[in-house]
Amino acid sequence: MKRIFAGLIIFLIAALGVAAQQAAPPVLLPPLEAESNAEFLQAADEVLLEMSKLLSLPILSPLKKSLRSRDEIRAYLLQKMKEDKDAGKRYADQKTMEKFGLLPTDYPLEETLVKVLTEQIAGLYDPDSHEFFIADWNSLADERMVMSHELTHALQDQYFHIDKWTDAAKPNDDAELARDAVIEGSAIAAMLDYILQGKGSIRDLGELDPSILMGDVDSSPELAKAPKVLRDELLFPYLAGAPFTQSVLKASSGWPDFHKVFERPPVSTQQIMHPDMYLQGVVPPTIALPETMGLLSAEWKKLDENNMGEFGLLEILGQFLSKDRATSLAATWSADRYAIIENQKNKRTLLLFRVRLASDADAARFFGAYSEVLELKYDQRTNLMRRPNFFSFETPDDGIFLRCVGTDCFVLEGGSRAIFDHLTSEMGWPRGPAMPVRPDESRIKETAFPISPNLIAGAGRPTLPTAP
Repeated sequence: MKRIFAGLIIFLIAALGVAAQQAAPPVLLPPLEAESNAEFLQAADEVLLEMSKLLSLPILSPLKKSLRSRDEIRAYLLQKMKEDKDAGKRYADQKTMEKFGLLPTDYPLEETLVKVLTEQIAGLYDPDSHEFFIADWNSLADERMVMSHELTHALQDQYFHIDKWTDAAKPNDDAELARDAVIEGSAIAAMLDYILQGKGSIRDLGELDPSILMGDVDSSPELAKAPKVLRDELLFPYLAGAPFTQSVLKASSGWPDFHKVFERPPVSTQQIMHPDMYLQGVVPPTIALPETMGLLSAEWKKLDENNMGEFGLLEILGQFLSKDRATSLAATWSADRYAIIENQKNKRTLLLFRVRLASDADAARFFGAYSEVLELKYDQRTNLMRRPNFFSFETPDDGIFLRCVGTDCFVLEGGSRAIFDHLTSEMGWPRGPAMPVRPDESRIKETAFPISPNLIAGAGRPTLPTAP
């Protein structure tokens, strides 16, 4: 799944009760009111030298360092959000999460993020100004742990330009989140190596249990009450990235070899969640959605087309099904593609979602599970139709359809049966089962959704323009 704010890299670490933060887009920090604390500067210089040796990354240039108050940090976050120029992407992301059932309609996402990050932030490295600053309320002992994490970012930035490296995955949101996990997971692993100095390293430990990296989430009130998808996406780069880093380190000679990940980055959250797939070079295939141009009237606009990835699919399933069941089924993910389309007049949305599973049997399991997901999402259902590998019903606003053929499943939320049949025909699928005849409704329901006249003018399949 994409990051909550495109361009706003959210780095939240709850390791050993310490939180940390990294920033991305160019935002000017408030000016310092006084010279930074000498003890802090000395500690930062010492930790930077230690991390340079630990990571085998010699310091290439000086680093600006400063202490910051909570008010300054809050002002920084607010200014960042204000200056973020990709408001359209943020809007599309929120609409996507709403349609997938991950967020309530009109949820105050930006407000929640400010509260969560202000509550949690303990340190930050800004790649644009090459400045590291730390919250002035931490103890010196905690400061050194935060420093080891953030100064890993600073050193990696000098060599690999981490902001540009992460952004290079765009517009694939799933791949971008995977790169986030490399950045944050490696900083967690480096922090643990810093703590273990003289007593071993993360390579010597057994399989890393992400739960040991977590403090008590309930001790952070704003984070605890945030929606599940927000909590999970904030924490994913740390909790999944650290075990990934450990696996790569164990399969190599250590940190000098790990840096090769920046030359061959992971391409999906699946590779982060299953490091063996990354090490073996298992790459998800690219799949396409059927084209909607020519089907919908001009008032419909595509907000985004992107990938959910295994992590995103797990979030969708986990919102409605048990954790074990969701995890087991999400692990059969092979590829996906979704599109979110909005009616510019009435703000209704249409969602296309194509998922490829590992086998026909896994697709059959997905069909059963996702049928339940759809029923749980929409409590007002009429005209329910359930056939082998075909499921549909109507809501007061939308038609909902799910069909699986072979290893692929296709979901349409918000359209008509005519649109669904046309889209699946474009994918080369045979026509689905006939809808039950309801004489009292004639064809009113079938054509109520605003579609292009050429789709309902005749029985033939209209010619569609080529995708741009």
